[in-house]
Amino acid sequence: MTIDERKPISTGVIQNIILENRGKLTITGVNDVLSFDDQVVIVDTELGLLTIKGENLRINKLSIDTSEVIVEGTISSLTYSDKNLEANKGGGLLSKIFK
Repeated sequence: MTIDERKPISTGVIQNIILENRGKLTITGVNDVLSFDDQVVIVDTELGLLTIKGENLRINKLSIDTSEVIVEGTISSLTYSDKNLEANKGGGLLSKIFK
């Protein structure tokens, strides 16, 4: 996909993701933490499901009042998926992760 093919997302929702040295991830616009262990954290955000993968992951701060989560550990990937797409595919995201 070239830069010209990218479509801007205009949802009116503000979400910030700040990754510091691949060791500390601050996410705003969070609705809930759906699942977590030391290798995968799944977060429900205003813009879809966010899957964080890495090693020795831990949730350092969770505040639903301020819609903020801080994850620490060695972060290797961040992946968004659409909530509606996952629900319609059957089985859901969690079944794919825990095969």
